[in-house]
Amino acid sequence: MIDGHGDDRHLYGGISINFSSNIYSHADLSELREHLAGCLDVIGSYPEPAPLTLESLIARTEGIEADQVLVTSGATDAIYLLAQTFCHMQAYEVKHPTFSEYDDACRLFGMTEGLGAPVCWICNPNNPTGAVLPPDELKQLARRHQLLIVDQSYEDYTLAPLLSPQEAIGCGNIILIHSMTKRYAVPGLRLGYLTAPAPLLSEVRRHCRPWAVNALAIEAGKWLLQRRFRLISHLSAYLDEAQRLGRRLGGVEGISVMPTQTNFMLCTIEQATAAELKQWLAHERGMLIRDASNFRSLTPHHFRVAAGLPCENSALVKAIHQFLSTK
Repeated sequence: MIDGHGDDRHLYGGISINFSSNIYSHADLSELREHLAGCLDVIGSYPEPAPLTLESLIARTEGIEADQVLVTSGATDAIYLLAQTFCHMQAYEVKHPTFSEYDDACRLFGMTEGLGAPVCWICNPNNPTGAVLPPDELKQLARRHQLLIVDQSYEDYTLAPLLSPQEAIGCGNIILIHSMTKRYAVPGLRLGYLTAPAPLLSEVRRHCRPWAVNALAIEAGKWLLQRRFRLISHLSAYLDEAQRLGRRLGGVEGISVMPTQTNFMLCTIEQATAAELKQWLAHERGMLIRDASNFRSLTPHHFRVAAGLPCENSALVKAIHQFLSTK
């Protein structure tokens, strides 16, 4: 893992508005907390060695078979499992800039990077740019590789068309990564899953550790799915607000913003570094942004923000204006 990831508010005191994490920050999880408070007895017993009951429930929700679902302890756990399982393919390809864990996981298991490699990783929607590749382009990409791994962790933060599990399974060589952590804003629970053709997941299961997914996470996953819990009740309005934030930031002299199809966006600042902006906002305004300079192919001038409430977004734009006035 790279140093300086998002949501590092533990390094700062007095943060009141967090723009650094792409996860929606205003979720009402009170009912889930109440439910889990009544389920604490489960911590006195081992969870299922493999979370088959949750996998069956996900399969019914997605309209696929249970052996086409594999639940993991978060999407990052899934990434490392996949790298371990398919390291015999020896080489991988990654499109940059993107999430660093694909590189880290593949290198950990002895794989080398190269164009046209057997295994290709795609983050879609992509972190940190917010760009989305349409399903047809992904299918074309799959035809050029033995295995295409598509990380759809931010699939619930866009209205752009994405590959469905059924479509991906039909291709035969595509594995989708899903993040319940991000879908339901529960990063502390660590819960994700893979959907793929059963033969591919059968290979992955051979590397799964027993009791890898804890009992409270399994209970939360089942509760959220059974109640069809929706994190963002008006996604289109939230994404409209993200676009408004992008336009406001782009209107600040010295700030440029890349087009995005999600709730977060990649920006650059000319008169200072992202680190300087981050420190000033944190210490002077209690706001936290993501210094994106440690993404491969980016520069010390890149930063990422995720949209909050309209009043928070307006406050961020005002604060950046104030920071630039000091330069």
